[in-house]
Amino acid sequence: MKEFYKKIKNLLHNNKKVVENYFFMTVLQILNSFFYLLIYPYLIRVLGKESYGMYVFAYGISMYFVYLVGFGFDMPGTKAIALAPNNKKSMSHTLSCIFTAKLYLEIIAVILFVIIIFSIPSLRNQWLLYSFCFLNTLTSILFPQWYFQGIQKMRIVTLIQVAFKILSLPAIFLFVKTTTDVFCYALIISVFNISGAFVSYYIITKQHKIRIHLVKFNFIKQWYKDATPFFATVAAGTLKSQTIVILIGALFTKTDVAYYDLANKIVAIPNTLVTNINGALFPKAIISLTKEKLKKIIHSEIYIGLISIIALIIFGKWLVILFGGNEMLLSYPMVVILSFTILSWLVTGGYINFFFLPNRFYSYVTKNQFIALISFFVFFFIGIFLYKSVFILPISLSLSAITEWIYCWLIVKRKYNYNYNYNS
Repeated sequence: MKEFYKKIKNLLHNNKKVVENYFFMTVLQILNSFFYLLIYPYLIRVLGKESYGMYVFAYGISMYFVYLVGFGFDMPGTKAIALAPNNKKSMSHTLSCIFTAKLYLEIIAVILFVIIIFSIPSLRNQWLLYSFCFLNTLTSILFPQWYFQGIQKMRIVTLIQVAFKILSLPAIFLFVKTTTDVFCYALIISVFNISGAFVSYYIITKQHKIRIHLVKFNFIKQWYKDATPFFATVAAGTLKSQTIVILIGALFTKTDVAYYDLANKIVAIPNTLVTNINGALFPKAIISLTKEKLKKIIHSEIYIGLISIIALIIFGKWLVILFGGNEMLLSYPMVVILSFTILSWLVTGGYINFFFLPNRFYSYVTKNQFIALISFFVFFFIGIFLYKSVFILPISLSLSAITEWIYCWLIVKRKYNYNYNYNS
């Protein structure tokens, strides 16, 4: 036993930066998930399920534009920073190129947003709510989380997020008191997110002394090219995840949107805990990579994913009651269904981060997401044709996640002759 603890201690010591990066990445995303769970009982009580569901619907639409502006720059940006963490000139060029590229995309996003919102009557009637949610696109430009991930200083990002989440609480409790205050709630969330982004920008430019400036289009063409496979991947994933909210709101009710949203928030916490393993290890993995190490990672991730599923099956009902009350119990079956995405996405992320990306097999990453997207809609159309139920959507999402896993496993096995054995 002493020898075991000694090995663990040595492992943590030798990978101190990786462990610290993982810890703060995890804390950050858990904070984002837990923060909204924390205020969920209050929001459901004062806004009501219908009004809150309307906000979730509007926020879901805004996420399409957030990901458009992001354009998949995070992964190539993180890689560029991680490979030259002490070269300020190189980091300045990377940040400036991505900053400029995102500004162009923001202009396109604004134009598309105005056309869509004012062309659809049901959206036009609530244009103010959608506009407040749309403001979150600015955080994608001003808050380069990928930079802090690349230099393995996620502590800074976490502290910023924690501070502004806490600061937003008094404003929420003071100004959000009735169902009509849903517009005020959307504005508060966006304003504090943007404020945190400005602080991040200040730290990079003033404390880290990295100059960010506009660059000529010739300099950013290659970044668009390198990010396109990741954008296609993100676009496919966004269409799949955010379309669920849109479909539930369109085919069922905004109350059903609230049920799904609660389930999704509960599953997001263990999902964040386990899937961040891949992101935290990535900067180091691209430098020192061996097949045996990666095989052990995949095996470990399967066990971690299975434990997560069992935990949610056992405790999921009580979590729903704790955060949503008995009237939100319909969220529990959704929690159980969505829990299977944790295992699938964790292992799929392992294949992508540690097999495909280091070897520049970007096309497989893109194909994987499109296969997941297509399979989601296939499962959805078959399911909704046989039985019109809101549960068809989370079931379709889980099945598509399993499809992703199978596809990646087949490609890795063929490409690397990776003989996968569950009993090894």
